[in-house]
Amino acid sequence: MAKPSADHLPAEITPGARLLTAAEFHRLADVPPEVEWFANLSNPSTRRAYEHAVSDFMRFVGIGRPEEFRTVTRAHIIAWRDTLMQRGLGGSTIRHRLASLASLFQHLCDRNAVTHNPVKGVQRPKTESGEGKTPALGDHQARKLLEAPEMDTVKSKHDRAILSTLLFHALRREELCKLKVRDARHARKGVPHLKVSGKGGKTRYVPLHPGTNALIHDYLEAAGHGTDEAGALFRPVRNNRTGRLERAITADGVYKLVRAYSAGLGFEMGAHALRATAATNALDHQADIAKVQEWLGHANIATTRIYDHQRTRPEDSPTFKVAY
Repeated sequence: MAKPSADHLPAEITPGARLLTAAEFHRLADVPPEVEWFANLSNPSTRRAYEHAVSDFMRFVGIGRPEEFRTVTRAHIIAWRDTLMQRGLGGSTIRHRLASLASLFQHLCDRNAVTHNPVKGVQRPKTESGEGKTPALGDHQARKLLEAPEMDTVKSKHDRAILSTLLFHALRREELCKLKVRDARHARKGVPHLKVSGKGGKTRYVPLHPGTNALIHDYLEAAGHGTDEAGALFRPVRNNRTGRLERAITADGVYKLVRAYSAGLGFEMGAHALRATAATNALDHQADIAKVQEWLGHANIATTRIYDHQRTRPEDSPTFKVAY
């Protein structure tokens, strides 16, 4: 979906006794509700996912302007859903894309821009089994990954600290990118904690693993921004455009970092696999699932259960508990 342009939103609000000029007021009043919906998505990951889904639908039906959403019918939605299935997308992916479109149309209904939500009533694919599809590393693979940045350079220290933070604390990429220097220096009952800004603006405190704590300390000392309490904790090692390193590493940068090291070890995967690895490992070692849910920042314990592989182990089957 095209992002709001200067034609729809004022580029700058002039400060003064009145926050909006008359011209700015009227320009905002004329913002199409479709653009308004997108502009109201504050979470970057949600915005990115919704934009991808809505853009895909726009390409499929040939929509070029926001106002054209008001001509969409349920038949268009069904045809798009069927095409997604033919493209081999998984049931959960298709459900998420339909949910993105449903969110847009619900906003249009609320604004009286359309009479009904055409996504309602469209049958959605059944969800797959409760097992997660993201692969988890074995213990030996996780150890190899932690040891992969071998050199005594700022980059290696940076990469080791990031890999350890992901593998021992199960953070999402966006959560890691939002960490400030001060967020790694919280103490609760004398135990170092990470302050994590999660989905939906929720904050959680995660005990900081001693090994990760030492790696972060080494990285900050080598990188030289340990005194910048309000600054980003993890930053790019190089910036070819500006040469300045104040900004945080991007989610894409974290993905590429994990991808590069794992590929070098023969099991190429993305950053989410490290979150799956940490969750699976904790549950395999009898961590309480309710505590794992809180640790991961899941709103629903059903989401946490996809990482619980103990219930799928043959040796734990009731078959072997039967005795005649």
